Amino acid sequence: MLDQSEGNIADQDILMSLQEIGPSYFKNIPQSSDYTVFFLTEGSGTYFADIGKFEFKAPVLLFSTPLQKLSFIQDEELKGFVVNFHSDFYCIEYHKKRVACNGLLFNNIYIEPSVVLDLNQLEFFKSLSLDIMNEFASSELDEMVLRSYLQLFLAKSSSIKLKAMASPEVEKAKDEQMEAFRNLLEANYLKLHKPADYAELLAMAPNTLSKKCQQYFGKSPSLMIQERLVMQAKKELHLTNHSIKEIAFALHFADEFYFSRFFKKFTKVSPQSFRTSVGISIVAQQPE
Repeated sequence: MLDQSEGNIADQDILMSLQEIGPSYFKNIPQSSDYTVFFLTEGSGTYFADIGKFEFKAPVLLFSTPLQKLSFIQDEELKGFVVNFHSDFYCIEYHKKRVACNGLLFNNIYIEPSVVLDLNQLEFFKSLSLDIMNEFASSELDEMVLRSYLQLFLAKSSSIKLKAMASPEVEKAKDEQMEAFRNLLEANYLKLHKPADYAELLAMAPNTLSKKCQQYFGKSPSLMIQERLVMQAKKELHLTNHSIKEIAFALHFADEFYFSRFFKKFTKVSPQSFRTSVGISIVAQQPE
């Protein structure tokens, strides 16, 4: 649900908003059914998204998906903007070829959901945020113009992220064993749910896998396995018309009740509540 609090720039008929934010905003952030982008121009701290966390320093963009539980610790007071949009306004899955953000900025358990900005990029996003605010303030508010601005916002973010990931420093820091674990997890997360299973495939002691995984990805292998299942569950709930029972079966759960308990443990909402809040994407109507 879009925030309609004071200072929020939005239109009740348009499922997008932009808000200028200061330190008080970060004290209590409710779960939202929107995609969220924090454009932070000042400050530093720690960002918590569900059970993941990482440190950051402005200027930076931070991204979250619908119904993630978000919180911040401010080391230096945070200022900037927050952009919210519902998938009914802009479906990142439907427009994936145009903005390449799905799996890069959103819906990825392997990389931090952030984009570090230099001074020129900071000015670009400041100018773009001002353009969005001016469009909301216009007497002839145009939804297509707002959608184009949002597409530019996400496309530019994706471009910066891709260039940063392709830098020599990032390539040099890659760990072949951990990249192999990533590939094995993608191939086997539905049927292999124990870190020891992956350690065996990697010819590695479980304790070694746990230590290296924590250093490389910032989380334990067991947490990554669980996050991967939750991410797939969210995709099935949002991108298909399959019933909860069918999704539970596809994810190899014994029954829909066990699946619901597992899902709620990590998201704090039931699968049906998630689907009701986020909705079923237009992608679900396309032929498979």
